[in-house]
Amino acid sequence: MVGRSTLLWVAVFLFTTALAAQPTYDVQAHYTKREHLIPVRDGVKLFTAVYAPKDTSKTYPILLTRSPYSSAPYGEDRFPTSVGNQRARYFRDGYIIVVQDVRGRYMSEGEFENVRPYRPEKRSPQEIDESSDTYDTVEWLLKNLRQHNGRVGISGISYPGFYTWMGTIGAHPAVKATSPQAPVSQWMSGDDFYHNGAFMLPHAFNFYSWVGWPRPVPKSEPDRCFDHGTPDEYDFFLRMGALRNANELYLHDSVAFWNTLFSNGQWNDFWAGRSILPHLKNIRPAVLVVGGWFDTENLYGALHSYASAERQSTGSDVRLVMGPWYHGQWNNESGDSLGRIQWNASTSAFYTDSIESPFFAHHLKDGPVPDLPEAFVFNTGEKAWHRMSTWPPSTTREHRMYLNEGARLTTTTPDKAKRTYDEYVSDPARPVPYTNEITDWYNPAFMLEDQRFASRRPDVLVYRTEPLAEDVTIAGPITVDLTVSTSGTDCDWIVKVIDVYPDRMGDASAPFSYQGSGPSLGGYQMLIRGDVQRGKFRNSLSKPEPFAPNTPTTVHFTLQDAFHTFRKGHRVMVQVQSTWFPMIDRNPGVFLDIYRATDADFSPTTQRVYRSPDAPSSIMFHRLP
Repeated sequence: MVGRSTLLWVAVFLFTTALAAQPTYDVQAHYTKREHLIPVRDGVKLFTAVYAPKDTSKTYPILLTRSPYSSAPYGEDRFPTSVGNQRARYFRDGYIIVVQDVRGRYMSEGEFENVRPYRPEKRSPQEIDESSDTYDTVEWLLKNLRQHNGRVGISGISYPGFYTWMGTIGAHPAVKATSPQAPVSQWMSGDDFYHNGAFMLPHAFNFYSWVGWPRPVPKSEPDRCFDHGTPDEYDFFLRMGALRNANELYLHDSVAFWNTLFSNGQWNDFWAGRSILPHLKNIRPAVLVVGGWFDTENLYGALHSYASAERQSTGSDVRLVMGPWYHGQWNNESGDSLGRIQWNASTSAFYTDSIESPFFAHHLKDGPVPDLPEAFVFNTGEKAWHRMSTWPPSTTREHRMYLNEGARLTTTTPDKAKRTYDEYVSDPARPVPYTNEITDWYNPAFMLEDQRFASRRPDVLVYRTEPLAEDVTIAGPITVDLTVSTSGTDCDWIVKVIDVYPDRMGDASAPFSYQGSGPSLGGYQMLIRGDVQRGKFRNSLSKPEPFAPNTPTTVHFTLQDAFHTFRKGHRVMVQVQSTWFPMIDRNPGVFLDIYRATDADFSPTTQRVYRSPDAPSSIMFHRLP
């Protein structure tokens, strides 16, 4: 088990710091490494590794990444033996590469604070934030490094994407371009740990049982991943029981932020202070926001930080890239496939070579003006990149589809005058799994698993269209409007949008054939988008409300954007369920503080989804002409 934990730490560390296993470049042969403790305004010193080209005949721009996941390997004589797609490109092209441990992590001094709030007004050197730490770091680099050309870029994926945004806010004048990629932006609504008030259990537990332990003094040793004792996370979390048991069984009050999450289980000043979205205004550097359509961790962060910056920084150069990737896949894989779906080309290489590299080269090295649109987005059904002048596109029209009798999904409203419904029993002792794989860690490709494993369960409602007579392309957010009831006083509502392939693939009547190894894709159910609404937060994240048992109630929420073409001959499917375990923690079915619920509080509830003229349920897409 120790070996598994170590390997997992290595995988996560390399992934998140953009030093993933791609043996493509001998850094030591071409670069000199120096390590510095950079003082910032309150006297704290931040550990920083600087890789400078050995060729001193010219100057180079600085490319900075700030990370809580370590700047290892430590030691000026130790170099990364492999680098990720992006980093390899910048080493080759000639940049001064700088990687810094953020305040309170690994070899940096100070106290670490998760998503440290931004301070717009700083009245003393002691009033710091990640923006000021970045500013002071850049200032020191400019004064103390040789060979630089006076220009700085900042880039990072996931949590380092948050630090990239913080370096963009109130940026040092030398910072000319930044790229926040899959950035953390707001943890309560849609990033990482909460979706619409529901708790993302394995994301939070696995993360904080890994990085959440106290670090009293600087250290170079890696954080150790939690040993589940089993390869089956579904079984592990089910046996753990109520959320409170995690602390009693495993964490023992030693992981401070785990307790903080539980004491702030609804929107409040704590979460408002940790959202970067209100602060993305008056941005000076050029910004390239990057995300993946199949990112279940920070899709929200990419889309919403881009939209917030566009809305609040009119006149700034802020652009968006959305590819067919899971979290960070564009950096550590070729991106030619996901699961059983082939994209027919290396989307990661296209992104790195044709989008990101020209972007930084132009702003930091006087390279040619890149031919980049406002939004470069990948259509996951058409399997092609598109150039957009806006995102979401302004040319869409509303396309509403109704849940109807006979498990049908139609564009016509229900025609039965009598109030009708479909129902199922949701049992927290036997929740619907989010993945059919046996894994003790998050399965990044689960969104492209065949969803038939879920649609065949009795506690999952299924609605589908007839085979489409023409291609249907959706672009933008997806709105869910359900009329529902529960026999309890709380429950979750999970809605999934699925592309159902024709029963026969590869024959003359099919719109296209599947040429690849493995099982046939006939009837394959491809998950395009799915999300959860915790019922008690249906009207407000700050003011939870119980359901009146067995009383029809409207539940309205929005799924994140998608860009997908349902091909002619395919079907559109909607699945409705109340558990999605363990990705979403279990709802006990009772209106209470779930974080203090006991095992005895969990019981089955009967859920109804109504589909009549006076109580319709529907889903609304934005369809391109």
